[in-house]
Amino acid sequence: MKPKILVISGYGINCEEETKEAFDLSGGKSEIVHINDLINGIKKIENFQIIAFPGGFAYGDDTGAGNAFAQRVRNHLWEKIKKFIQKDKLIIGICNGFQVIANLGLIPALNFDYGNRQIALLHNESARYQNRWVDLKIENKSPWLNNLENFSAVVAHGEGKFFATEEVLKQMKIKGLVALRYVAGEICQYQNLPHNPNGALDGIAGITDETGRILGLMPHPERSMFFTQRPDWPYLKEKLNREKKIMPKYTKALEIFKNAIKYFN
Repeated sequence: MKPKILVISGYGINCEEETKEAFDLSGGKSEIVHINDLINGIKKIENFQIIAFPGGFAYGDDTGAGNAFAQRVRNHLWEKIKKFIQKDKLIIGICNGFQVIANLGLIPALNFDYGNRQIALLHNESARYQNRWVDLKIENKSPWLNNLENFSAVVAHGEGKFFATEEVLKQMKIKGLVALRYVAGEICQYQNLPHNPNGALDGIAGITDETGRILGLMPHPERSMFFTQRPDWPYLKEKLNREKKIMPKYTKALEIFKNAIKYFN
């Protein structure tokens, strides 16, 4: 039986279709559900194995990125979310979704203190929206990141600068909760752009909770899964042709979603 994935939609979310596609291509059975249908009980969180909070600009980010959506979840769905994370299930928050689960206190949740916000995602140091590819290095062994050492993906955000207090950052490092860091790789070199797109503290692009089953990341793997989405794909296509190699259809970014499906299979 295919694992069932809940892709939460709502006002201002705009990456739910890509997120669904990524999970379905990976062998899952995804369903896009509006947050109001969860609140009204039309759809039930407990019927799913994976929850995905997709990217977008929920409620226009008017009260801070991801804050209004997080408060709506906290006010109406918090008890169900708490029961969900107590079971052997997975959650991912991508970009705006990362901001949502950070505001909810689902990550890093040091000492399993879920519900208490411990980190922040601030305005980019450039004070402008960044939409470009970045290179990423895997830092921990979350189920989402099995057999991955690095990959490249798109970022598209105005508030993605990771920040934590010195003590929180210290505890995160001790517990191995840093999941992804921005690094200077082949895509950054190709674009001639700095590796850190937002000034994130220690180059942190994604983190997990202590179980590793909840992952939040600013880059968009669901918008980076096809090889022809890479900015350097024409160059790589010619290079592969001359080496008599076949151009791949997908990038390593899709492995994140495949790992989630494998976790239940």
